[in-house]
Amino acid sequence: MAQSVGFDVKATDGKARLGVISTPRGEIRTPAFMPVGTAATVKAMMPESVAATGADILLGNTYHLMLRPTAERIAKLGGLHRFMNWDKPILTDSGGFQVMSLASLRKLTEEGVRFSSHIDGSKHMLTPERSMEIQKLLGSDIVMCFDECPALPATEKEVAASMQLSMRWAERSRDAFGDRPGHALFGIMQGGVTRELREESAEKLRAIGFDGYAVGGLAVGEGQEAMFGVLDYAPGFLPEDKPRYLMGVGKPDDIVGAVERGIDMMDCVLPSRSGRTAQGWTRRGQVNLKNARHQDDPRPLDEACTCPCCRNYSRAYLHHVVRSQEMIAGMLLTWHNLHYYQELMAGLRAAIGAGQLAGFVKAFHALRAEGDIEPL
Repeated sequence: MAQSVGFDVKATDGKARLGVISTPRGEIRTPAFMPVGTAATVKAMMPESVAATGADILLGNTYHLMLRPTAERIAKLGGLHRFMNWDKPILTDSGGFQVMSLASLRKLTEEGVRFSSHIDGSKHMLTPERSMEIQKLLGSDIVMCFDECPALPATEKEVAASMQLSMRWAERSRDAFGDRPGHALFGIMQGGVTRELREESAEKLRAIGFDGYAVGGLAVGEGQEAMFGVLDYAPGFLPEDKPRYLMGVGKPDDIVGAVERGIDMMDCVLPSRSGRTAQGWTRRGQVNLKNARHQDDPRPLDEACTCPCCRNYSRAYLHHVVRSQEMIAGMLLTWHNLHYYQELMAGLRAAIGAGQLAGFVKAFHALRAEGDIEPL
């Protein structure tokens, strides 16, 4: 009999939780940051390099993989884990957000979304049932239910209608997912920035019953203050014994603030995308390696960092390969950024376990306020 997916809260500090999600493919230490492997790869990284940064889980994308190379082809080749050479857990999103943001000629109905591929214009239909089928073919360890994330700005009436549709789709997703020991299905709370809609959404999801719960519809342009305003209450509407996942977040200070408010899991393309655009994330904030001030700087990007980029290469070298448009620039900076993100998560976990989160957060903000130090 396949092992079930479980969640154990080991310690709390205020609203923040230290925990472990157990899956047949391994444990996920929480709070967790999931690097994004949209098209079965974390861009500019080898899978073993991603694992070396400390990542316990990756995120894959239903929309992109259903279009190319197709979920059916991946299934024939042994599933997504074998296909991309990643033997740890994988979470796949449902495709709903990408259909709304990337596809063209969309037609939304109660049944689902009919759309044209952004790649070749081919016609497709994505429904809760088809999303569950695709994620099963991929072999995802954590499956997300199919939902709609309305584009902003939107009226409260539009957000309410979208939330109600997502809740109906959540029930269909639950039915289509069925009983799959060893695999988990997460529901997604919607409701914009309206407390009553968030509470109603959470109540409906709890009534359906899921293995974990996501807070969706944030980090879509509402700003940090509004996002934190929702996170001040929304996680409390969800079951305490299940993991809580904030989708599409984010910058380091977003992550720290979300963890303080009870979030257990996050994902974002930012560390890898920044690495490909000459941006390094450090304890002191963001560093732009295009800047000429780095061209004679022998120091590492972050003197306290132990990643291969910081151990072996200077800012001067990084500046050179960035300006020369060499592939190694994106490779080194992505590795560093992912290492920094995982180091931040490890620090948060240790602080929660020791009951010292407030001190950790204070030191985090103080160092960032100092900013990057100019060379002598």
